[in-house]
Formats: sequence, structure tokens, C-alpha cells
Amino acid sequence: LYREPCQSCHHAAMAIPEPSFSIGIEEEYLLVDKESRDLKSEPPPALLAKCEEALRGQVSPEFLRSQIEVGTKVCKSVQEARDDLVHLRSTVGGIADEFSLALIASSTHPFAHWQSQHHTDKERYNLLAQDLQQVVRRLVICGMHVHVGIEDDELRIDLLSQATYFLPHLLALSTSSPFWQGAPTGLKSYRLSVFDELPRTGLPHSFSSYSEYERTIELLVSAGLIEDASKIWWD
Repeated sequence: LYREPCQSCHHAAMAIPEPSFSIGIEEEYLLVDKESRDLKSEPPPALLAKCEEALRGQVSPEFLRSQIEVGTKVCKSVQEARDDLVHLRSTVGGIADEFSLALIASSTHPFAHWQSQHHTDKERYNLLAQDLQQVVRRLVICGMHVHVGIEDDELRIDLLSQATYFLPHLLALSTSSPFWQGAPTGLKSYRLSVFDELPRTGLPHSFSSYSEYERTIELLVSAGLIEDASKIWWD
């Protein structure tokens, strides 16, 4: 049977704008002593100040003082994001070298002890430390975050559900944390075990629509469990 195409449906479909698929990447690094390779629990404040002066809004402190984070600009292609990330790595690495420090882009440190680390004195991190106590003090882990621009709310939720299927595969391809506090863990990704101790982590829920997602966030906020959606840390 042949059916005439629905012109109104065709026009409706044409009205939906294509996603920009802009891309931005954040990377977290561990700061280590160049000689001992141990974490620098108290890096000099001048290091971050010099990085901020050189990178103008593309570098920031992380939860632990022994960490530092960089973020690319909003890019139009993977190549553009890669070029910016190479520049950020090179700049921060060069400045760290001036202080006899080096960067490690790894999920965990192979032998450092979390008990020796101190969190950054910022309101956001102070509240996090007060709220989660020893659970968050063990968070000597780093990650890479890839942000993709998808403007349509419903499409974004649909793609979130589809991407969930691939997360275990991506984890298997990217594991880099078999050691913890100087001992083999028997796991390829011990970072995941540390991160899973935090609340609101793991695989994202499956939502049938963006409005269902919004209702979930509103419920958590109204119950006093979170302040906003940024406190949800799904993979």
C-alpha cells in the first residue's frame, strides 16, 4: 500500500533545528612532586595564580588542593577541542615544572594516601566536605568530562538513554586505575569504586521525557536532598 506523505508532518520535522553538537572538554590532573612522584598536598598558591593569569578562565582549583582542572572553550569540532586541550595541558604542565611539580592525567594515584590530602578552601568544597565527610575525603580521583551541545530537551533525554548502553564499553576501553594506596586492587577501574561511594552516582535513570526528568529533579530539591541538578553525578 502506498500512502501520501503527510505535508504537515514534513513541515513539523523540518522545523526542528539540528543540534549544534558543540563540544567542550574538562580534564582534572593530579599535581605530583617531580622527584618522589607523590601527591603535592600543599602546592604553592603562586602556581594556580600563574595558571589563571596565563589561561584566563580556563583553569580552576579542584576539590583537593593536589588537583587542578582545565576546560576548553566551546568548540565546533573535535579537532578544535583537541587543539585547545593540548594548549591547556602544555601551559599548565610548563608552569607546574617551574615549581618542580608535574601533572598526572590518571584516574587515581597509584600509591598516595587520601588521609594526607586536604580539600580546597572554597564555599562549594567546604559544604561538600561538611555534607559527605569521610566519603568525600577519599575522593583522590580524576576524570575527563566531555560536554556536547544538544539544544532540544526531548532529544537530549532520548540520547541520554541511548548512551547509557555504551557506558560499560567506554569504561572497559578507558580504565586506568588498578592501584590504590600502593596496592593492586584486583580491579581495572578502582576509581569507579571510589566514586560509587558518593550518593547520586552510577548509571542515569531512564526517563520517558524531559518533563519526567524535571519532575525528578524538582522532587529531590523539594525534599531537601539537593540544591539543584548540578548535585547529581550520574556517569
